[in-house]
Amino acid sequence: MEIPKFLMGDNSEYPESIFVVHTEFPRFVIDLKDDEISIMEDLDEHDREEFEIQMAKYVEEATHFYDKEIATYED
Repeated sequence: MEIPKFLMGDNSEYPESIFVVHTEFPRFVIDLKDDEISIMEDLDEHDREEFEIQMAKYVEEATHFYDKEIATYED
């Protein structure tokens, strides 16, 4: 089974939150409400440094994915 790079997540316990799950390394969940990120990997120091460098790119990609998905619902 091929899993998409991004998935949208919803949880009724967090009605204000908009979750996007990044399924590739490093796997993480971002709450677009406040851009809070939860990393689902044990990153070594090198990986963590690389992740932090790429953080803005990941947030931008997640936001773009969300906007694209919402646009398909609006059409």
